[in-house]
Amino acid sequence: MQQRKLLYMGLYLLIWGEAANLRFMPECLCYIYHHMAFELYGMLAGNVSPLTGEPVKPAYGGENEAFLMKVIKPIYDTIFKEAVRSKAGKAKHSHWRNYDDLNEFFWSVDCFRLGWPMRINSEFFSVPLPHEQRGSNKDEENKSYAGERWMGKVNFVEIRSFWHVFRSFDRMWSFYILCLQAMIIIAWNDTGNLGSVFDGDVFKKVLSIFITAAILKLAQALLDIVLSWKARNVMSLHVKLRYIFKVISAAAWVIILPVTYAFSWKNPSGFAQTIKNWFGNGSGSPSLFILAVFIYLSPNILSALLFLFPFIRRYLERSNNGVVKLMMWWSQPRLFVGRGMQEGPISLIKYSTFWVLLILSKLAFSYYLEIKPLVAPTKAIMNARVSVYSWHEFFPHAKNNIGVVIAIWGPIMLVYFMDTQIWYAIFSTIVGGIYGAFRRLGEIRTLELLRSRFDSIPGAFNARLIPTDQIEKKKKGLKATFSRRFDQVSTDKEKEAARFAQLWNKIITSLREEDLIDNREMDLMLVPYWADRSLNLIQWPPFLLASKIPIAVSMAKDSFGKSQELEKRLSRDKYMKSAVLECYTSFRNIINFLVLGEREKIVMQNIFQRVDELIERGELLRDLDLGALPDLYERFVKLIECLLENRKEVKDQIVILLLDMLEIVTRDIMEGDVEGMQDSSHGGTSGKDERMTPLDQQYQFLGRLQFPVTTDTEAWQEKIKRLHLLLTVKESAMDVPSNLDAKRRISFFSNSLFMNMPSAPKVRNMLSFSVLTPYFDEPVLFSLEHLEEPNEDGVSILFYLQKIFPDEWKNFLQRFDCKSDEKLRGELEEELRLWASYRGQTLTKTVRGMMYFRQALELQAFLDMAKDEELMKGYKAAELESKENPTSERSLWTQCQSLADMKFTYVVSCQQYSIHKRSGDSRAKEILKLMTKYPSLRVAYIDEVEEPSKDSSRKIDKVYYSALAKAALPTKSIDSSEAVQNLDQVIYRIKLPGPAILGEGKPENQNHAIIFTRGEGLQTIDMNQDNYMEEAFKMRNLLQEFLKKHGGPRYPTILGLREHIFTGSVSSLAWFMSNQETSFVTIGQRLLANPLKVRFHYGHPDVFDRLFHLTRGGVSKASKVVNLSEDIFAGFNSTLREGNVTHHEYIQVGKGRDVGLNQISMFEAKIANGNGEQTMSRDIYRLGHRFDFFRMLSCYFTTVGFYFSTLLTVLTVYIFLYGRLYLALSGLEEGLNKQRAIRENKALQVALASQSVVQIGFLLALPMLMEIGLEKGFREAFSEFVLMQIQLAPVFFTFSLGTKTHYYGRTLLHGGAQYRGTGRGFVVFHAKFADNYRLYSRSHFVKGIELVILLVVYHIFGHAYRGVVAYILITITIWFMAGTWLFAPFLFNPSGFEWQKILDDWTDWHKWISNRGGIGVPPAKSWESWWEKEHEHLQHSGMRGIATEIILALRFFIYQYGLVYHLSITTDTNKSVLVYGISWMIIILILGLMKGISVGRRRLSADFQLVFRLIEGSIFITFLAILIILIAVAKMTIKDIIVCILAVMPTGWGMLLIAQACRPLLAKTGFWGSVRALARGYEVIMGLLLFTPVAFLAWFPFVSEFQTRMLFNQAFSRGLQISRILGGQRRDRANSKE
Repeated sequence: MQQRKLLYMGLYLLIWGEAANLRFMPECLCYIYHHMAFELYGMLAGNVSPLTGEPVKPAYGGENEAFLMKVIKPIYDTIFKEAVRSKAGKAKHSHWRNYDDLNEFFWSVDCFRLGWPMRINSEFFSVPLPHEQRGSNKDEENKSYAGERWMGKVNFVEIRSFWHVFRSFDRMWSFYILCLQAMIIIAWNDTGNLGSVFDGDVFKKVLSIFITAAILKLAQALLDIVLSWKARNVMSLHVKLRYIFKVISAAAWVIILPVTYAFSWKNPSGFAQTIKNWFGNGSGSPSLFILAVFIYLSPNILSALLFLFPFIRRYLERSNNGVVKLMMWWSQPRLFVGRGMQEGPISLIKYSTFWVLLILSKLAFSYYLEIKPLVAPTKAIMNARVSVYSWHEFFPHAKNNIGVVIAIWGPIMLVYFMDTQIWYAIFSTIVGGIYGAFRRLGEIRTLELLRSRFDSIPGAFNARLIPTDQIEKKKKGLKATFSRRFDQVSTDKEKEAARFAQLWNKIITSLREEDLIDNREMDLMLVPYWADRSLNLIQWPPFLLASKIPIAVSMAKDSFGKSQELEKRLSRDKYMKSAVLECYTSFRNIINFLVLGEREKIVMQNIFQRVDELIERGELLRDLDLGALPDLYERFVKLIECLLENRKEVKDQIVILLLDMLEIVTRDIMEGDVEGMQDSSHGGTSGKDERMTPLDQQYQFLGRLQFPVTTDTEAWQEKIKRLHLLLTVKESAMDVPSNLDAKRRISFFSNSLFMNMPSAPKVRNMLSFSVLTPYFDEPVLFSLEHLEEPNEDGVSILFYLQKIFPDEWKNFLQRFDCKSDEKLRGELEEELRLWASYRGQTLTKTVRGMMYFRQALELQAFLDMAKDEELMKGYKAAELESKENPTSERSLWTQCQSLADMKFTYVVSCQQYSIHKRSGDSRAKEILKLMTKYPSLRVAYIDEVEEPSKDSSRKIDKVYYSALAKAALPTKSIDSSEAVQNLDQVIYRIKLPGPAILGEGKPENQNHAIIFTRGEGLQTIDMNQDNYMEEAFKMRNLLQEFLKKHGGPRYPTILGLREHIFTGSVSSLAWFMSNQETSFVTIGQRLLANPLKVRFHYGHPDVFDRLFHLTRGGVSKASKVVNLSEDIFAGFNSTLREGNVTHHEYIQVGKGRDVGLNQISMFEAKIANGNGEQTMSRDIYRLGHRFDFFRMLSCYFTTVGFYFSTLLTVLTVYIFLYGRLYLALSGLEEGLNKQRAIRENKALQVALASQSVVQIGFLLALPMLMEIGLEKGFREAFSEFVLMQIQLAPVFFTFSLGTKTHYYGRTLLHGGAQYRGTGRGFVVFHAKFADNYRLYSRSHFVKGIELVILLVVYHIFGHAYRGVVAYILITITIWFMAGTWLFAPFLFNPSGFEWQKILDDWTDWHKWISNRGGIGVPPAKSWESWWEKEHEHLQHSGMRGIATEIILALRFFIYQYGLVYHLSITTDTNKSVLVYGISWMIIILILGLMKGISVGRRRLSADFQLVFRLIEGSIFITFLAILIILIAVAKMTIKDIIVCILAVMPTGWGMLLIAQACRPLLAKTGFWGSVRALARGYEVIMGLLLFTPVAFLAWFPFVSEFQTRMLFNQAFSRGLQISRILGGQRRDRANSKE
C-alpha cells in the first residue's frame, strides 16, 4: 500500500512537472491525474479491459513525447488560441476564456464528456478566432472555423462595470443604505432624538427599511443574471434555476412587504394609501407585516446563528448530505472554492468586536454631524418658493426645490459611504499599535538600549537560534507577554558562549563585507572566535568595554583610602568590571604562557596567588597601593604591542618590559617581599653562590620565554589584538557602529530575539525550502561605463553614490587599502562595480542577499554537528581545514555544506537568458559570473531552439524548453595550471508545448521555473529585494510556523514577512514613499493577519507552503490583464481554498522602492489598474460572498474598497462644485440665500472636512505615525510628521490621490490596464516638461484645470459664501487639490525652477507638440502619436463604456448654458432658450471659420498666398470690429469677455471628448483631422497655462534653492552637498578643460 501511494504521488508530480501552462489549472490536472491513476491502478492490479479483453494499457503511450503532444498540447493550444482572442488583453474579458474559465470547466461533471482519450472535437477545444485574426491564405484552417462554436465563459463573466462593487459586496451596501434610511427617518421626526425610534409611528416608519432591503435584493438578483448572461451556455441546470428562483423570490417580497406594510397603517398617506386602494381598503393589521418581516428575515436569522457557531457552518459547507446540499444550494452555489473558510471562535470574537465598535462610531458620527444637522434646513428649503431664475428653467414648477436638495445632500451622501475608510484608518492605527506593543516591537530601538540589555543577548541567541534538546515550556499569560528575560550565559556554559561568538561574528563580518562598518568598528564589535577556556568568563564585544580600562586605571590611581567608593563604581558598571577581570585574567594567562623557567613560574604564581586571595577576600583595593598602576598599565600596553609583532627580534624588549613590570608590582604595588624573589636578580638562589660562575653559565631571570608563538597563531593573534583594543581604546564607542543602516539592523535583530518565535530545529530536521526570483531584463551588474557616464548635469551614478553613501565608500576603500584611482579602475574594477551594484536595485544585490541563507545554514549545521573541541576552535578552523584538504568528503565542513544544499535551493528564473547568451548580451555573462561565484545558484530559463520540422509543409519548427543551468566545474586551460571558468552546464531540459508566456509575464516566468524548486517552503523574492545575514539565521524558526495552527482551525499556507524599505534616504519623495510602504508592510499587514484574518499576498518576501500551492494553481495567477496584480491573487486563491495567511514580524527582508515622482506615479498607476481589474474578478466576488459579514468588510476596505473610497473622495469634490455651480447659475442660491442650509451649512463643512482628511494623506499618515512611534519612539514620530508637512507631504499625497482615482476609474470603465515598468533606477535628473505633460495630462492637468474653472465661476457668481473666511474654509482644500494636481510634477522635479532648464524644456515641448505622427513615430517624439495612444483604450471599450464617456462629457455643456444668461448683454432680456441657441450658432460659426482657414491654408497658400492672407486679415478685422461694437453699443465688459471664455472653452472640450468616443463615426465623415487640430489647440493652451507660472517662478533664484532644499532635505540632514550632486561636477569638468 505504501509503495502504491508513492507511485500515485510520483505520477502526480510527473504530470505537474510536464504540464507547462496547465499548472495554473489545478482541477484540469486533477482530471488528467484521475484518469491516469485509474489506468495505473488497473495495470498494478492486472485488470482486464472489458472492451478488448486484454490487460489494461494506458490510453496514451508507446510513442515518444506522447503525454506532452497528446494530453498537454491540445489543452495548451486551447489556452494559446484564447490568448490570441484576447488581443494581448485589449479585447473585452467576456470575449475570451482566461485560465480560470478553462480550469472551472473541470469543476462540473460536464468535463467527463471530454472522455479519455480526450475527444479533440469537443466543444471545450473549440476556439473560433475573430475574422481579423484569421490567416489570410490558410483556406484549410479558415474552413474549420465555420462549424466551430465558442463555448463561452464559465461560472463568472468579468465585465467592465462599477456595478461589480455593489454586486460583490451587496451585504455591506445594503446595510449602509438601510442604516441611512433609518437615520433619516429618525432625524426627520420633530425631536430627532434616537429615543424617538420607540415611538409608535416612527418605529413603523423605520420598519419600511425591510421594503428597501427587498428592493435591493431584487436588484442584486437581476444584476447577477445580467452580469452572468455570457456564461449561460456552460451553466448547469441547478445554477440557472437558482438565479431564476432568486429573482422570483425577491420580486415576490417586493410585492408582499409593501402591501402588508400599507395595511399596517390605519390612515396611511402617499404611496401606502395608493397600495391600499389597489388591494382593497380594509382595516390595518400590523401583525401581518411583522409576520411577513419575520419570514423574510428567517434565512438571515439562520445565517446569524451559523455565524456564531463557525464549526457548524464549516461542517455544512463540506457536507455531501442531500438535505444540507439543498439548503446550501440556496445560500451559495456549490463550487470547488470558498468552502470551510470560517475562523475559530476567538478570532471571530476579535474581528467582530473591532467592526462593531467601528460601525457604531461611524454611524454615530454620521447621524449627529452629517444627517441630523441637515434635516431642519432641508425642510425649510423644501417649503421655500423660488419664482425668479437666472437662466431658462425647464422645470419651474418642480416640487420641494428637489434640485437644491440633491445639490446639498449629494456630497454628504458620498462622504457617508466613504468615511468608513477614515474610521478604519483610526481603528487600525490604535489596534495595530496595541498588537505591535504586545509583540515587543521597538523595545531595543537604539544602541543605548542594546548596550543596557546586551548581557541577555547571548542567552537570547542560544534560546532562539540554537536547537535545544529539552522541550521548551511555553509561558502563557500577561506576565509572559510583558516580560521575556533569557538566562544570562554563565561562565561555565562554554559551549553556549562559543555558539554565540560564532553567530555574532558572522553577522559583524557580513556588515564589514557590505562596507557598513570599517575595520576599527569591526574589531570593536567582534568577540573571540577561539574560545579561551582558561578565562572562565564571558568575553563581551570590545565596543561595550571600550575606554573602560583607561578609566578604571585612572580611578584606581586616585583611590587610596577610597576603596569602598571605587568598589561601588565598579559594581555599578558591569562592563567595566568585566573589562578589568578579563584584562587581569588574560594578563595572567599570557605571563603563564610566556614564562618557561621554573624559578620565574614560582615567582609569578606567588604574585597571582596573592592577588587572587585578596580578590576573594575583597581586600584588594585596601591592601595594595594602586598609585603605580598607570606605570604598570603603560608597560603592559608596550608588552602587548611587542607580542602583536610576534617577531624574534623583539624578544629582548619583552624581557626588559617583564622585568620592569615585575619591579613595579613587587616594589611599588605590593607591600612586603614576594616569596621566591629573594636575590633573584643577583643570583644566589637555591642555596648556590653563582657569583663565581661564568657569566654565560649564570641563570638569567626570564631568559626562557615561549616566544615567538608558532602554534595556533591565529587564535593567539586574536587574543592579543583584543587585549590591545581593551587597553588602548580611550574614546567611548557609543557611536559604534556609526552607519545608520548598521545601527538599524543590529537593533532590529537584537529586538527580534526577544519576540515570540518558534524554537529552532536542527538543520537536519528543519523544513527544506527554495527561493524563486523572476528576472526579465533588469540590470544584473552595473558596468563601469554606465557608472561613470555623466547625465545632462554632468553627474555620474558613481559620483552620486559616493555622495549619498560617503561612509560606505570610505569603508570600501579601506577594505582594499586603495589609495589611487589607477588601482581602483585597474585591479579593483570588478569590486567597484559590485560595490555600486549592491547599492542599486540589481540582480547581483538580490542574489547576494538570498545566498546568505546558505551561509547561515552552513554555520548552523556546523554548530549542530560540531563536537566540543571543534566547537571551541570555531567554524573558521573547520573551513580552513576543508580548504587545506578539498578532497576529503568526510570533513565536518563538507558535511555542513552538503546539508545546507539539501535544505536550501535558490532558483533565479532568467526568462531571456538564452536570448542574451546568443546575442552576446553582457547580462548573460554577468549571470554566469553570479553562478560561478555562488556554485549552488541555479538559473532557469526558456530555451527557444529551431529544429527540423516533422511536418513537410515547414522546414523548421521552433521548439521551447524549460531549462535549468548551473556553473560548470572549473576546467584547466592547456597552457596554464590555473582553473578557468567560462561555461554553464544544463542540468534539466523539459520540453514545452509552445511559448511559455501566454498571460502576464512575471507569473508565467515563475510558473515555468517552479518545477525546479524543492522542499516544503517556497519564498518568492522580487528583483528589488535584499536579505541580511542576521535575518537568514531566523529562517528555520520561521519555517516551523507551518507546523502551528495559530489559534485557528487551519495550518498556515502563506507566511507573511515584514519588509524594510532601503530607498528612503535619497529624497523627500523617496522618504514619503518609504514611510507609506513601511506602514503598510508592518502595522497594516499585522492587523490584516490578526485580528481581521484577511491578509493576502501583497509582495514577495512571503513564504508559501509549496506542497499546498503546488496542487492549487501555483504561487500566482497569470491571466492577461485580469491578473495584472498577480501577487494578491495568490492570497485570494489560498484563502478561497481553505488556506491561512499569517504575518510574522521577527524577521524582515530589504525592499527597494521607486524614488522619483514619475516612477512612483507609474507604480501607483499599475497598482490602481490592478485594483480596477480585481474589482471585476471572480476572486473578489467569491470572497465578498463567502466571508462572513465582518470579514467581508475587512476584505473590502483593505483591497478594492480603499481605491473605491479614494474615487468617492474625488467625486465628492466634483458633486459639491457642480451642485454649487447649478445653484449659482440657476439663481436658486440667490433666491434661497436667506436659508441657513445655503448660507451656513455645517453638515456640508463636516463632509468636506472628511474629504480633505482623505485627500491630504491622513489615512496613510496615522498608521505611519503609530509605527514610527512604536519602533523609534513617539517623539521621533512627531518630529518626522512635522518634517513631512514642511517638506510638502500633503502635496505628494493629494497628487497620489489623483493618480489612483484616474487609473482605477478608467480601468473599470474602459480597461487599458497594463504592466508599467518603472526602471527602479537612481532618479536625481531633471524630467523634461514634455515628459511630465505626457504622463500627467489626462490624469491630473485636465482635472486640475476643470476644478480651477469651477472655483473661478463659483467665485464670480456664487452668493452663499460672500464672507471671505467662510469661502476660504469651504474651498481651501479644493484650491489646494487643483494647485497640487497642476504643479506638483514641477515642484518635485529636480532643477524644476532653473531658468536654463526652463528654456530647454520649452524648446523640447514646442518641438514635440508640432511634430506630426504616423506609423513608427513613438509617442515621445510626436504629440499626434501620443494623442492616438492616450485614447487607444476607447477603441476597446464597448458600447457601455462609450455611453458613459459621452454622458460624463455632457457636464462641460453646463457652463455655456448657465453663463450665457449672466452676460451683461443678456441679463436684462428674457430667459428664452433662444439665447442658448444663439450661443451655439456662434460656436458653430467660430468652428466653421477655423475649419475654413485650415482648408484654405492647405489649398490656397501655395498658389494664392496673397488672396489667402487677405482673407485671413479680413476675418481678423471683422472679429475686431464686432468686439468693438459689442463693447461700445451693447456695453460688454471685461467680465463678459472672461465669462465668454469660461463658457466656450469647456464646451469645446466636451465636444472633443464626445468626438474621441465616437471616433469610428467621425473617421468615416472625414472630420477626424479637424478634431485632431482642435485637440492640438487645447493642448497648446493647457501647456501655456502650466508653463507660464513655472517660468515666472524660475526668474527668482531663491525658488530653485528652496525647491532643492525641500526635495533633498533627507540628504542635507546627512551632511550631503546636493548642489554638487545636481550641478557641481559639471563645473569641475569645465575647470579641468581650461
